[in-house]
Amino acid sequence: MQAGAPAAWNPDGDLPPDGAAGRLAVPLGPMPQDRTFMTPRKRSEDPGWTPTRRTGPAVATAVLAALLAGLPGAPVALAAPVPAAPAPAPATAAAPTPIAAAARQLVPADAAAVLRAVRAAGAKAVIVNVWATWCPPCREEFPDILKVGRDLKGKGAALVLVSGDFDDSRDEAVRFLADHGVDFTTYLKTGNDAAFIDGLAKEWSGMFPTTMVFDGTGRLRHLREGKTTYQQLRDLVLDVIDNPAHGPEKETKR
Repeated sequence: MQAGAPAAWNPDGDLPPDGAAGRLAVPLGPMPQDRTFMTPRKRSEDPGWTPTRRTGPAVATAVLAALLAGLPGAPVALAAPVPAAPAPAPATAAAPTPIAAAARQLVPADAAAVLRAVRAAGAKAVIVNVWATWCPPCREEFPDILKVGRDLKGKGAALVLVSGDFDDSRDEAVRFLADHGVDFTTYLKTGNDAAFIDGLAKEWSGMFPTTMVFDGTGRLRHLREGKTTYQQLRDLVLDVIDNPAHGPEKETKR
């Protein structure tokens, strides 16, 4: 080793015979500058030299890592942040059953309230069907009444349903509406029968079923007492849509 060269540290207290062992020099801040780390020569390069303690690149690397970990400014491995648990989804209200929806949409109304609904519809023709669950012809024609309302909605027709059931049979009316898929506001007759009949249309005798067709201003144009068919009602509604200036007409089928 040349004069003035830094002394080498040998874990066995000895230098290899030729003094030419490889050096791994690492500056370590405040550590004395006359120190270097040296790995011993491989056994195959000098069979006559047997260190009393085993050391090697793996051990030296572990020592370096341990020392570096304690030095100021040395990189420190940080644990990956644990992602926060997602917030639970807000609970959504269950959709109402058809019966519950029909019950909520069956609204008590007198004749004046029904006529307000007719004028508020904003349609060219408004069908008002008065029905009851205790009336067999009412139940029979009901699907056709709904179909006319659906088929002519695009042409400007609207449908208003008025149940004449008694208060103690309201649940039956609700089930009937739910069974037929009625999903809009309907009305349950309230008050005195004679006042309701005269208030809705003086031309009406009070017979069930009865179907009326009003124009967009709320003026009665057609009144048909008794069971009606799809085609008969369709023709009456189209007449109001196509001929808005005509006067009222009454048809009775007994």
